[in-house]
Amino acid sequence: MTSTLPRSVNIGAIAAAFAYTSLTFGAAIAPTAAEARSNSTFYTVELAQPVSERTTTIAGGVAWNCKGTTCVAQKGNSRPLRVCRELQREHGEIAAFTAKDEALDAEKLAKCNG
Repeated sequence: MTSTLPRSVNIGAIAAAFAYTSLTFGAAIAPTAAEARSNSTFYTVELAQPVSERTTTIAGGVAWNCKGTTCVAQKGNSRPLRVCRELQREHGEIAAFTAKDEALDAEKLAKCNG
């Protein structure tokens, strides 16, 4: 099969334009340092009973990494109480729940476990 490009098309110029566009677009969507820091732990949970083995659970729209009685996750889009309730359904009673270094008060923690 023969090429359908006219002889006047410069393949090298097309490749250079594609590379330039890809690099420019890639730089525009690359995370900034602040965004990279925000990908750290946002939620920290202390379970009343330990998980039997290290596990990853999806609850409240986030991926939780649990080991022993501690579970951690990155920030999600749901309210902390909803996230807490969904994790409680997966792993049982929550002894403590912290979102962005702010602990749920006793009343909200009781709602989480209720």
